[in-house]
Amino acid sequence: MAATGGQGGRTGPGGEQHNGREESADERADRRWNELLQEVRVTQTGVQILFGFLLTVVFTPRFATLDDTDHTIYVITVVLGAATTGALVSPVSFHRIVSGRRMKPQTVVWAGRLTMVGVVLLLATVTCALLLILRIALHNAAVPWLVAGVVAWLVLCWFGLPGWALHRHKPRE
Repeated sequence: MAATGGQGGRTGPGGEQHNGREESADERADRRWNELLQEVRVTQTGVQILFGFLLTVVFTPRFATLDDTDHTIYVITVVLGAATTGALVSPVSFHRIVSGRRMKPQTVVWAGRLTMVGVVLLLATVTCALLLILRIALHNAAVPWLVAGVVAWLVLCWFGLPGWALHRHKPRE
């Protein structure tokens, strides 16, 4: 049985890749690009909302009352939010710059890598934002444990389960 998706698959008698679909390399690149754009749209929306809220915090009266540790966590969180935004917008600029140069398969690979960097940065941003909020809301020793629990859950959902699925459902040769 042939693998599905663009990465795996069998090689046919003429050396062409088969991935369970009747599509050319260009069609596969177009499909993978469209799938990637849909994924980025989902993450970009959440990142933009989170980043927008983070930017407003510094202008609230409560911000001035935070201690140095919380100010540092806030600055790190905002920088991570900006980096996350940059990584998740980068596939668009990458595509726009190389568009028309017959580089779609390579563009999909690089845009996919940049998107994964954005997801990792999003994990770090959410972690820092959660740490800051819970430190202010709870003021107790449970905060690191709560943050660790949520981070473990996100790592499981975002990386663990997909990794398990890849391992469990390897293409048969």
